Amino acid sequence: MLVIRLGAVGDVVRTLPAVSSLRAGLPGAHLGWLVEPRSASAVEGQPWVDEVLVFPRPEIVSELRAGRPRAAWRRFRVFASRLRARRFELVIDFHCLARSALLARLSGARRRLGYARPFGRELSWLLATDRARLSPPRMSRFERNAALVRFAGIDAPHAERPFRVAEQTRARFQEMLGAGPPPVALHPGTSQRTAHKRWSVEHFSRLAVLLRERGSVASIVTWGPTRDDRAAAEAVVAGSGGAAVLAPRTADLGELGALLSACRLVVGGDTGPLHVASLVGTPVVQLLGPTDPIENAPWPDTPSRSVRADRAMAISPETALEAARALLGGAAEDERAAERSR
Repeated sequence: MLVIRLGAVGDVVRTLPAVSSLRAGLPGAHLGWLVEPRSASAVEGQPWVDEVLVFPRPEIVSELRAGRPRAAWRRFRVFASRLRARRFELVIDFHCLARSALLARLSGARRRLGYARPFGRELSWLLATDRARLSPPRMSRFERNAALVRFAGIDAPHAERPFRVAEQTRARFQEMLGAGPPPVALHPGTSQRTAHKRWSVEHFSRLAVLLRERGSVASIVTWGPTRDDRAAAEAVVAGSGGAAVLAPRTADLGELGALLSACRLVVGGDTGPLHVASLVGTPVVQLLGPTDPIENAPWPDTPSRSVRADRAMAISPETALEAARALLGGAAEDERAAERSR
């Protein structure tokens, strides 16, 4: 079986619960996942997947931009040949755009499952042999992916923690964070294409100050490989007056998941790291501007609060603090209950 989910990190990680259901329902099947390079580390090492295939889209695009269409075609043809040689019998296309539908067709699989309209776009449904018609037209990405698994005839539970982290890596980051209560992680960055999802550096700094002053809660500021991510994180730290520190460096999404699993709360926009946090079981405060709150809702099995602005990211630090304190209070109560039960 081949799973196709290309695109951004957030889209890929939100497919993990559905793929964990596929693994539970078909424990003996060979399960491959076709992904793009920027999101490969979200899939590599996950126990639900036997094989990760990486579509070389950046190389193909680079050849086209350099005016070398024949070289681009050769790269694509070589990859398509290797994909077909894998002899997959079934493809489940969670992406359902033209390029994923074409890759599904080129795999040679006799059965290719995808979405009917409106979730199938760019005429992708024309290349699918089986099309899932879903209702209502607005649902979360998690619900949409789960519905496609059920359409495939698989009724199996998803994993409790769909994004698995290595315990040794988690312990290493816990040691880096030091003794005392786990910190709150603030994630100011977004992808370069989604700058409209960014909350201001000044607001993140102010939130760190409020968390320290009103709850004695320490904050770390996480960052990733996107251009300007580290600069934004350093600016938050500089503006916090010592209320926040820069988070340890993470080499890939697996390490980021381990770091976030060692935190008590994550605050950020509608980004891949925020969804990673919810999938490792860390509560999240999601800061939304123009993003659809239904389609992009956090993982429902982990406590969360979504705060949405009437206009682009116009959310006050005090409003974010209120959402954070609601979740921190719940976590504190759970800790006290656990202590009383000992």
